[in-house]
Amino acid sequence: MDATLLMIIIFVVGYACIALEHPIKIDKAASALLIGVLTWTILVFGAQAILGVDAEAAQHHIEHGMEMTVAEIGQILFFLLGAMTIVELIDAHEGFAVITDKIKTTNKVKLLWVICIITFFMSAALDNLTTSIVMVSLIRKLIADQKDRWFFGGMIVIAANAGGAWSPIGDVTTTMLWIDKQITAQGIVIKLIIPSLVCLFAPLLLLSFTMKGKIQRPLRQEGLEHYKNPTTDAERNIIFFLGILMLLFVPVFKTITHLPPFMGMLLGLGILWVVTEIMHKAKNKEEKNQLSVVSVLRKIDTPSVLFFLGILLAISSLKEAHILENLANALRNGASSVMAGNELAQILGINIIIGLLSAIVDNVPLVAAAQGMYELAPAGATGWDAYFVQDGTFWEFLAYCAGTGGSCLIIGSAAGVAVMGLEKIDFIWYLKKMSLLSLLGYLAGAAVFILMFS
Repeated sequence: MDATLLMIIIFVVGYACIALEHPIKIDKAASALLIGVLTWTILVFGAQAILGVDAEAAQHHIEHGMEMTVAEIGQILFFLLGAMTIVELIDAHEGFAVITDKIKTTNKVKLLWVICIITFFMSAALDNLTTSIVMVSLIRKLIADQKDRWFFGGMIVIAANAGGAWSPIGDVTTTMLWIDKQITAQGIVIKLIIPSLVCLFAPLLLLSFTMKGKIQRPLRQEGLEHYKNPTTDAERNIIFFLGILMLLFVPVFKTITHLPPFMGMLLGLGILWVVTEIMHKAKNKEEKNQLSVVSVLRKIDTPSVLFFLGILLAISSLKEAHILENLANALRNGASSVMAGNELAQILGINIIIGLLSAIVDNVPLVAAAQGMYELAPAGATGWDAYFVQDGTFWEFLAYCAGTGGSCLIIGSAAGVAVMGLEKIDFIWYLKKMSLLSLLGYLAGAAVFILMFS
């Protein structure tokens, strides 16, 4: 069997196992790790045939690809671990009470609007992954019923991805386009904030007419809770605001130093670690242990991290085998044949399909493939090239589509993967309950962009 075809089959079968996690009773992390390792293994043994080069060149390509993959995935995992630890540390100090105590409503619709709007704007300031982790911790303090939390978690994914799309630091793909100068910070904010809002408001408005009832708050056993977490109001506020400040500092640190974002996240974690050690040094060992970073690290959801690792490994193998690049080329050729003579329609169609494909495979390699296919055109270019100048229609619409299209499936974005892992959301449940809502928002925002700028 052709090695490329075998890689695709393993990816599809593994993807199905992740989707059917509950019926087959195999944890999604196990399936993800298997497809990640197996696809790379097939790539190694079939490298010569897949890449069309000799043995020495194939070995060099694989070694270089693996080095790059480990570096890229390592950065994402360290970023994820740092963010999860900071959020868990805030939670251990009851820091989220600063927000939850101010949210009094139990009406589902009102609470959903509040949570989604907070998520949308926080995602633009932080990024969609970090924001999702923070907001999941928040809804755990507000909502007792698991299925209600799943619904709110699904809307957090949609809101976080919509919020990240219009900010140069809100989503990895938008940051990639910003760094490579295909878009500017000012241009992307002006052009995408309204389509991104529509992407969120379309499903929210629909739910406002269909959702009814009230949420049930978790029971708070004040005496027991404060015995287990002996923090004062001052300590709680210090850790909450310092933790949020450290998360907000990450993009600033990256801009100043040009170091990867995970370095800023680890710096923030280190500062919080020192502050908590000093803050609790006078307490007895039992109290101190419950509030220390060492204790918080034991609460980190390791299976979710391994699931994330497996998915990223699998996608990187498809990228190294040029499967994603070939897919991108096929999109271009297909769009040219279907919409021959209409260059704008081809560009819009390619981007919409890339956005939908990002729900199946990660948006990062798809955007990277698009960046490799199309060159940045000089200012003043005409004809086809006019769409590829800095802040051109192609790049801006690519940022929107790649940023928001991943919400259509829960494993289509980093935010979705994080929420799925933290809340144990079932893939099929999300497909039934949230995918159509996400698709509605995605297409509505795309339509608004087209009407406004194309």
